[in-house]
Amino acid sequence: MSPALRVGATGFGLIAVCYGFARFAFGLFLPQIDGDLSLGSSLSGIISGGAFAGYCIAIVASAVLTERIGARQVAVGAALVAAAGMTGIALAPSPLVLAVAVVVAGSSTGLASPPMAAAVAAAVHKSRQDITNTVINAGTSAGVAFSGPIALAIAGQWRLAFGAFAAVAVVLAAAAAASLPASRGGKGAGGLPPMNGQVIRLISASFLMGAASTALWSFGGHLVSQQLGWGPTGTGILWTCIGAGGIAGAWAGTLIGRFGLDPVHWIFLGLMAASILAVGLGIATPALALIGGALFGAAYVMLTGVYLVWGIHALPDRPATGLMIGFLTIAFGQTAGAPLFGFLMAGPGAGSAVTCFSVVALLAGAFRAGSATKSAAA
Repeated sequence: MSPALRVGATGFGLIAVCYGFARFAFGLFLPQIDGDLSLGSSLSGIISGGAFAGYCIAIVASAVLTERIGARQVAVGAALVAAAGMTGIALAPSPLVLAVAVVVAGSSTGLASPPMAAAVAAAVHKSRQDITNTVINAGTSAGVAFSGPIALAIAGQWRLAFGAFAAVAVVLAAAAAASLPASRGGKGAGGLPPMNGQVIRLISASFLMGAASTALWSFGGHLVSQQLGWGPTGTGILWTCIGAGGIAGAWAGTLIGRFGLDPVHWIFLGLMAASILAVGLGIATPALALIGGALFGAAYVMLTGVYLVWGIHALPDRPATGLMIGFLTIAFGQTAGAPLFGFLMAGPGAGSAVTCFSVVALLAGAFRAGSATKSAAA
């Protein structure tokens, strides 16, 4: 296996475990966790927001550590943190312990992405880096897609699921140790990135998209449970559709290279807004809700691929930091969005919350990539 293929496969698996299992599976199992530990909508939103806050801290630390100690060590640490957090979720006896464990597990995602950008910069030919980065990024969808059938197979036994996920994370830690380069992936490491217009527009767009995405990532299971009367089987199928749709995000690099960042950005923000309405308003047929879930998965992973490429092209000498900027502000948006959605759902109701958050998704399209479009398409 070539070094590039080895890095790509390992990165895809690491992102699948950290994002699909350690971070986003909480929303899938939230109805069962709520039933066992009596969380409520507001507390669920606060816990989800705490996980996103942990991610924000971790992704900054990861970019700094990657530039100082190298990609391999940070990636191995990400997998081990995911394993520790998911073990804590599986064993949590109370909402407080659960909240801490969810934050730890969610932090692993922040640790995972920057070292993979650095590893790709070191091991993959420049002409293939955008495609490889977006294929690795699509690992999120594979993790989400696998978590759905697992939920169906174990009939809502969320503790067993998170225990199994933790074991897989340990395996990925060993794979990362054996497969990834130690490269720091940046010639201009250190210091704060420049806050030019391109970077500020990236921050604004990714913040709004991140906030909008919490409508389904944090509350998708709750929404179909309350609005459509679905049980664990229905939410498991929805999660599988979200994950399967998200695999389309592997083509983000190809689409960006052909059409440019801005058109791809606008189209998939529109699809995200439509998918939030389809799943969350409670007026769609079951089939349309599942189609909405698949569209949401495709839109989310495609958009994260857009912000990944946008950030790396904005800071070509510091790929870990370039990726960190876009992904950090997605997480800032999610940190703010999850509690806000929870409070809106508990107050005005699910319909108002869903409508507001679909509008937020569209507002992100007001920000253009500008010169990054030309460099990404070059």
